[in-house]
Amino acid sequence: MKELTRYFYKLFVSKGFSEHVAEYLNLLIGISLLMVSLWIIHFITKKVILAIFKKYASKSKNTFDDYLVKNKTFDYLAHIIPLSLTIWIVPMLFKAFPTAEKYLEVLFDIMVIVLVIWIVRSILRTLRDFLKSLNSFKDKPIDSYIQVFMIFVWSIGVILIFSLLTGKSIWTFFTALGAMSAILLLIFKDTILGFVASIQVSVNDTVRIGDWITMEKYGADGDVVEINLSSVKVQNFDKTITTIPTYHLTSESFRNWRGMMDSGGRRIKRSLLIKTSSISFLSREDIQNLQKIELIRSYLQKIDNEINTYNTEHKIDKDILINGRNLTNMGVFRVYVASYLENHPYINKEMTIMSRQLAPTAQGIPLEIYAFSNDKVWKNYEKIMADIFDHLLSAIPYFNLEVYELDYSIKK
Repeated sequence: MKELTRYFYKLFVSKGFSEHVAEYLNLLIGISLLMVSLWIIHFITKKVILAIFKKYASKSKNTFDDYLVKNKTFDYLAHIIPLSLTIWIVPMLFKAFPTAEKYLEVLFDIMVIVLVIWIVRSILRTLRDFLKSLNSFKDKPIDSYIQVFMIFVWSIGVILIFSLLTGKSIWTFFTALGAMSAILLLIFKDTILGFVASIQVSVNDTVRIGDWITMEKYGADGDVVEINLSSVKVQNFDKTITTIPTYHLTSESFRNWRGMMDSGGRRIKRSLLIKTSSISFLSREDIQNLQKIELIRSYLQKIDNEINTYNTEHKIDKDILINGRNLTNMGVFRVYVASYLENHPYINKEMTIMSRQLAPTAQGIPLEIYAFSNDKVWKNYEKIMADIFDHLLSAIPYFNLEVYELDYSIKK
């Protein structure tokens, strides 16, 4: 390159150009030749490097190298050779232009810093993608830690660039940063809080990627898809995305359904409102009719014998049902509900199964079903619960009970 530029310089002078003009023309040709040469070298280097590593990555069983290719690590590495050649050749071309050479040296130093940052960023992204592919790291907030490293790398890069542009020592900038620490803490408050929150979330195992969480304040009800420094992204069940500041996961309350997903069942907790006026004692004829229901036949026979024995021993006058011990249609129905749940194929028998009566309300007597379905998938869970209540609503008339319904009709 040096001999070539000399040749063009002598050629321009021999053609009658002044030395000053010849130098500029020579520089222009040199820059043009350099750009073409560098483009060719970069093209060949990039093709060769990518071809070699893509071939290696396709044969390798390890997926780490595949992520290196995906995140363009080798594309950035291919810039090293042409940039190195440029740094080596430019001083020769601009030897007659010391001021321009000085500025170009600063420019190329900055380009080196930026290239190093790009390479580090691509490697960190590769590490992030690789760790997310491992089962032990899938639910960890990897993005938060990668972002912290990137902030550190960019901070160092920016300080070095400012040092090159101003000609000041990097220690001068560190001293200035110390003096501006209060302002920096205010500017990066959310980032610092998010980083601390990410560590707390990870250490305390509060939230993992894939957890179903509910945070009513932010309208979040769905699966956590990403945890980073500044925010937690939740994909709601209607496929919308809710973004929650990361530090709010440690400062505010929310519901994490992981415990339910890891348990043996999903809770069913819903009530039937029984009309109060439909509740009554059972007569002998009523008991005989209800004994035809298989689920409560043995119970009715046993309890009926106990009641008859008690009333006989205590010489109870049963001309009036209220005297002595009696069965009620509500009580028998409650036993039926519990027996039905215990025999239901989709109810977990190892978890709590209960049919209980709650405090009376203006709308009637709540009869609550408390059990756990053994299928935790939302769609299947809703079907199981609907089938149970379909059956119970259909069974209520057999016990001479009524479900409360608000009557909007106006009597004339």
